Amino acid sequence: MGFEKVTFTNSEGKQLDARLEIPNNQEAHSYAIFAHCFTCNKNFSAVRNISRALVNKGIAVLRFDFTGLGDSEGDFEETNFSSNVSDLIQAAKFLEDNFKAPSLLVGHSLGGAAVIFAASQLESVLAVATVGAPSSPSHVQHLFKSSVAEINSTGKAKVNIGGRDFTINKDFIDDIESKPMESVLKNMRKPFLVIHSPQDTIVGIENAKELYSYAHHPKSFVSIDRADHLLMNSADSTYVGNVISGWAERYLDVPKKEVLKTSHQVAVSIGNEGFTSEIVSGNHLLIADEPIDFGGNDFGPSPYDYLASGLGACTAMTLRMYATRKKWDLQKVVVHVDHGKDHAPDSENVSSDGKKIDTFKREIEISGNLDDKQRQRLLEIADKCPVHKTLSKGALIMTELK
Repeated sequence: MGFEKVTFTNSEGKQLDARLEIPNNQEAHSYAIFAHCFTCNKNFSAVRNISRALVNKGIAVLRFDFTGLGDSEGDFEETNFSSNVSDLIQAAKFLEDNFKAPSLLVGHSLGGAAVIFAASQLESVLAVATVGAPSSPSHVQHLFKSSVAEINSTGKAKVNIGGRDFTINKDFIDDIESKPMESVLKNMRKPFLVIHSPQDTIVGIENAKELYSYAHHPKSFVSIDRADHLLMNSADSTYVGNVISGWAERYLDVPKKEVLKTSHQVAVSIGNEGFTSEIVSGNHLLIADEPIDFGGNDFGPSPYDYLASGLGACTAMTLRMYATRKKWDLQKVVVHVDHGKDHAPDSENVSSDGKKIDTFKREIEISGNLDDKQRQRLLEIADKCPVHKTLSKGALIMTELK
């Protein structure tokens, strides 16, 4: 997975800081926007984990800081729920102008409410998913309920949320109280996924019930049992990302990929640019590439990496097979392999033009109840692995053009 640091402007001309995460081994078939929770930011752990799970399924994700939060410009005091929705609209415009219009919106907590409002204004959006979202934007008032009276009487107040101080003004309260979630969601008419934890103590599970009841089919609900509101357990947020990607695939424009077929042991295919190659070996699909320093995208191991991997795997398997047959207590084998070019150890083999030979250096770790004699024997057996013999003796390669 790779990412680009990008910025775009909000409706007031302020620069909003963002990260565009893109798939490593394929072009993104769809683009998504992630809206973080109230007073959070794009680098919040749950945001990162959910985004990465989506990226692993071929969906590029734009996650950004709302105006006045994180690394984005602007004053949080001057923002409100409507400005968050506007930021999402501008984020979608940025993607459409520079990459591809978003087809999926994902929002966490109040960000979930924001994506519902934004989706109704974005024709390109084909699916919407919320995580721990309130059934009304005004629900967020409970986070600073002790200050609501002061805000209404003086126009603003400093509140502490999650250990940080924020200034909330009366315009913010008036704005969230004027947003009719029920009518907006009923009119959205887009596939809708509600994800919520029954143990959520910040936004109760009843909010999920209300959101689900407001929406038209197709709609889905997934309960993430034992998860907290902020999804602090990385396993929970990764699971959520996997659920969203699997659900959204039904509604996104996922191209059918032509699968490389062969009657041979291995087939490798490469396109008309770059070095990224698809490999089919039996029932296995692999990716090969060159490092960025060599002009590749580093989407997969290089050909020599695969060659070194073959030596390492064959070595480990050979030791496992031998120890099992001998009934030795070999618990684990780790083979480290480095490939390079060096002069042959025998000086007589060093050619006058200074050419070097390929060298594979192995470092083998073995663990188990083994004595010195057994360990030495395993070292000797390592040289008997079939790939080792092939590399040592050389091979005949026959090629024909079709």
